Amino acid sequence: MMNHMQYKQILTDAIQGEIDSQKFYQDAAGRMQDRFLKELFTRFTHEEKKHEEILRGFMEAIPETLAFDENRNYKVSETIDRPEVSDRMKPADAFALAMKKEQEAMDQYNALADGCIDPEQAQMFRSLAAMEREHKLKMEQAFVDIGYPEVW
Repeated sequence: MMNHMQYKQILTDAIQGEIDSQKFYQDAAGRMQDRFLKELFTRFTHEEKKHEEILRGFMEAIPETLAFDENRNYKVSETIDRPEVSDRMKPADAFALAMKKEQEAMDQYNALADGCIDPEQAQMFRSLAAMEREHKLKMEQAFVDIGYPEVW
């Protein structure tokens, strides 16, 4: 069974991942010349800060379960390449990059869950993966809303 220290370490690592994502998005926002993209990456920075705060809240009160829909996944990010950050990014590329980052986080948590022999620990990783899936879905919806790159 997972003990409190193991749970705390998992959350500490997840919090650091969210902090790293905040820095990435903040740096990307600083490189953008296009106002829309600068604001977009700034919003992503704030989203990751919210995720960090959620995880910090988990540290204070260990929940029995985390409520996320683990079955919903549009899989849009899996169909596109990961663009590089540039100051001349198109909005579709910015959303594509954000989707890929969220996909990577989701995959990381799922891989950790797959490697767990402790059911509680595995469930926590699955719940964290589901949280990242929700973030990815938001990016995918925004990507679809502005149109696929092929139509630009």
